[in-house]
Amino acid sequence: MMNKTMMKLVIGTEGMFFICLIMSFVYMAFTAGFEPHQLHALDIEKTGIFTAVLIASSFTFWFADKNYKEGNIKKLKLWLIITIVLGILFLIGQGREYWRLINDHVTLGSGVFGTSFYTLTGFHGFHVFVGLIILSIVLAFTFLGDFNKPGSTVISTVGYYWHFIDVVWIVVFTVVYVLPHFTNI
Repeated sequence: MMNKTMMKLVIGTEGMFFICLIMSFVYMAFTAGFEPHQLHALDIEKTGIFTAVLIASSFTFWFADKNYKEGNIKKLKLWLIITIVLGILFLIGQGREYWRLINDHVTLGSGVFGTSFYTLTGFHGFHVFVGLIILSIVLAFTFLGDFNKPGSTVISTVGYYWHFIDVVWIVVFTVVYVLPHFTNI
């Protein structure tokens, strides 16, 4: 039970961190103004697909947790593997977006937009990467037999973190990719 409390505290502090990053992005968008060509260089369609992939990973993790609670360790392993693959696909998508933007001269140092964009999305990507490491460790321990009997709260605790980074991305995607198409930023 203590691990769930500690994870909730981690998520609370990380939530405040992301709120600050998102508010900074919005503040910069409305005060400093973003260069329209940089803002419209974002690929909402492809990033939307990778967003769906990340959201799907929350469902696959939920299936992993559900199967663990039911004692179905084979399906736990399968759903954990699928969750990890989906997380990796999301990071590949983010990397492809970065590569394309850098080739379009939208870089960390190219202006307020580049700095704000890469800071916000980069920190999120880092959190996804950390989540993948945690999921991989849980998967390794699952294969070693540490979770052969239901009762541990480790898997559901890791789920708090994984679902949190998914929710954060939904907000980031909405603020960075979707809203600018409906406003005059």
